[in-house]
Amino acid sequence: MTEKKLTGEIKGKAAAVKERVSAAKKEINKRVTQKAKPAAPNTVTTNRLKLLVTVVARKKAEFYADLIQSFDVNMQMIALAEGTANAKMLGLLGLTDSEKAVIFGVIQESKIPDAMHTLEEKFNTIKDGKGVACTVPLTSVIGTLIYGFLSNNRLTVKESK
Repeated sequence: MTEKKLTGEIKGKAAAVKERVSAAKKEINKRVTQKAKPAAPNTVTTNRLKLLVTVVARKKAEFYADLIQSFDVNMQMIALAEGTANAKMLGLLGLTDSEKAVIFGVIQESKIPDAMHTLEEKFNTIKDGKGVACTVPLTSVIGTLIYGFLSNNRLTVKESK
């Protein structure tokens, strides 16, 4: 085979691959943008739940609990905690308070990006409002009523009369 034929053949195969990739991207975008059919009123939605763990200064715990509740978090627990740094280290870092609160809340996976963005914004803008937040996946929940309560989906189970 000559070099020109080989080059032409490679270019042809590259064009075919580009067309397939383009078609695959279009198909993926089509599937992503398609609206999901609404679930029947008596079925469980497929939205997964995660445990949102937020560590903040104790005096800001109520503020952050109210903020987190605005993301349809029906259940929260606040545990009082103590930071691990000693007084000398706190002085070096310019921190005065080691009293913390840990807020545990169950949140829908779809609400996490908005919640984390809002928390990050508040951590950076509120005086003495520093904190840390992370999520832990929940693999299962026992009972559809509990799932309905935690996911703020009261229509999860058809009520019997």
